Amino acid sequence: MDLQVRKRYMQAMGIPVWMPKASVEEEIPPAPPFSKGGVDMPLPVVPSSPLPVAPDCSTLSWQDLRTAVQSCTRCAISKTRTQTVFGTGNQQAAWMVIGEAPGAEEDRQGEPFVGKAGQLLNNMLLAIGMPRETVYIANVLKCRPPNNRDPHADEAANCRGYLERQITLVNPTLILVVGRIAAQNLLQTTAPLARLRGQEHHVPVSGTPVVVTYHPAYLLRQPSDKRKAWQDLLFAREVFARHAQPPL
Repeated sequence: MDLQVRKRYMQAMGIPVWMPKASVEEEIPPAPPFSKGGVDMPLPVVPSSPLPVAPDCSTLSWQDLRTAVQSCTRCAISKTRTQTVFGTGNQQAAWMVIGEAPGAEEDRQGEPFVGKAGQLLNNMLLAIGMPRETVYIANVLKCRPPNNRDPHADEAANCRGYLERQITLVNPTLILVVGRIAAQNLLQTTAPLARLRGQEHHVPVSGTPVVVTYHPAYLLRQPSDKRKAWQDLLFAREVFARHAQPPL
């Protein structure tokens, strides 16, 4: 991508551009080992009762999967939703973006990542040459938790079959996970965000490469971490390029 174009996208993300001579990769200092704002706190304690078995969606088409999500009543948040938030974008995308759960605006519109957080995500994707319409975007949860609280472990388990089927149908080369909760649920780990960033991970079932970064809503509250998010995006692009190479 042309350096001037990339700088405009970085400015749209709210990242100061202050070193015109060096490459973008050289401009960014290494991220410190720990993040700010409490984002590296562990998940809540998992209840002692067994988690529900994820729905078997392994044979569902896109339309059947959407219908299954729309009619789902597997957990209590189905009673408080305005509508389900299935996912959106290119169903054959090379990149898939996964967040944690719909917010109030997503619940109203039925589409993930809208409003200010969605606009920042759009700018983040544009910054690395991946416009929103070229990727597929989904959440771990398909319904909004009341008061935008963190998803409970049983709720994520109830939705896991839907998300796994979306991953299978899209078959992306790379998954970009935004936020601690989404990363911990997808990767089945309690590791903090600070340790998950900067590494290549893999979805336990499919083996799809995963890169973890901050949630756009967090970056709106903590804009000083946008440069570290930009570093994550550059790393994601490197991982994607490595896996997109045709076999020798």
